[in-house]
Amino acid sequence: MLLRFRVANVRSLRDEQELSFTVPAGHPPGPAHGVETSDGKTLEVYPLVGIFGANASGKSNVLTALSRMRDAVLDSYSRWTSYRGIPREEFALDEKSADDTSFYEVDFLDADSIRWTYGFELGATRVEAEWLHSYPKGRRQVWLDRDAARPEEYDFPGGRIQDRALLARTTRSNALFLSRAATDNHPQLSPLYHWFERNLWLITPETERREREQFTARRLQESKQSRLRIEELLRVADLGISGTQIDQEPGRPPTVQLLHGSGTLLDWNLESYGTRSWFALLGPMLLALEEGAVLLVDELDASLHPRFAAEVVRIFHDPDVNPRGAQLVFTSHDPSLLRTPAGGRLLDPGQVWLTEKDQNGATELYPLTAAEPGELEDLMSSYLAGSFGAVPDVTEGQVARRLLATRLLTDSTADKAATMGAERD
Repeated sequence: MLLRFRVANVRSLRDEQELSFTVPAGHPPGPAHGVETSDGKTLEVYPLVGIFGANASGKSNVLTALSRMRDAVLDSYSRWTSYRGIPREEFALDEKSADDTSFYEVDFLDADSIRWTYGFELGATRVEAEWLHSYPKGRRQVWLDRDAARPEEYDFPGGRIQDRALLARTTRSNALFLSRAATDNHPQLSPLYHWFERNLWLITPETERREREQFTARRLQESKQSRLRIEELLRVADLGISGTQIDQEPGRPPTVQLLHGSGTLLDWNLESYGTRSWFALLGPMLLALEEGAVLLVDELDASLHPRFAAEVVRIFHDPDVNPRGAQLVFTSHDPSLLRTPAGGRLLDPGQVWLTEKDQNGATELYPLTAAEPGELEDLMSSYLAGSFGAVPDVTEGQVARRLLATRLLTDSTADKAATMGAERD
């Protein structure tokens, strides 16, 4: 279960930014789930958070940064090679950022409800720092403290990690210690590696949709229960779908056709973009619910009616439907996700995060609670009015006026050119 994510110098996230799933101090828990930790305390943790903001404000970069952290853990030892350096995407609008490290850190609960903090800093050619802390009884235990600038790069206070000397000696300068340990199925560290492996799956509206469609198609074949769940979610989406038909040829991915109405089959390429997007989301979403994983969805409202995007939110909120504590981080342009049809709040203020860019193009990520909305305040209306920031700086009719001014200027320039041409003739 993800509790917190911190990042700096990744894409537009130049300065350190934080995204949190825990209920802010002094705020009612709302839709948060009470989670008992290994030290007997209870944490109020949100099952989902939504990131809202104007176009190009950096919403998607928050999800990308989470995904890049996952990639680093999974790939640094097996795929990063010394002669290519470290794959980074540092802040590009400031030359100094290329010399700064990229920083990542997460707090999460493992399967035994033990809280961990794991993070690292990446330079252009080496891992500059890496750390691992555990809180089994509420007090911090430092397991790993790595600093490439020290004569002794590795420090293992308490000597808690088995085979630590061998692992330190065989970890390349451009690879993470955690990645190296997992290659040997390290009994203590492999579970932490697997946390990253099964979490932080990024779904975007444009990329890998074909792969996600095939994944959902394979889920249809796994079991009768899995097929019933997928078909029911297709029917309830009011897409006119009554069932599915699957054809499987040896050595080829399964081919799916959807039954419409009383049984009409359509070629997959004739299905609407919205239908295919919803189908492609079902496999990953159901897997996250079954495993209690963290799912990242960029532009949740893309090709989905706002009311149905709201149903995805309700799925993760409902403890009966989401008994394993799966979590969702999504981005959206649609402020209607802040309000129910009856006028209530679909999201608690603590679940709403906003992004804005400063004059230098750097993204600021901040919680809606920082604006201290009133208890009965309509979050959607206030957001659209600009009370919380994170909206486009455009006045009504400004785009049309600019377009008209450009056309008039073009026409005037063309008239002057024609007049000068006539005078020369």
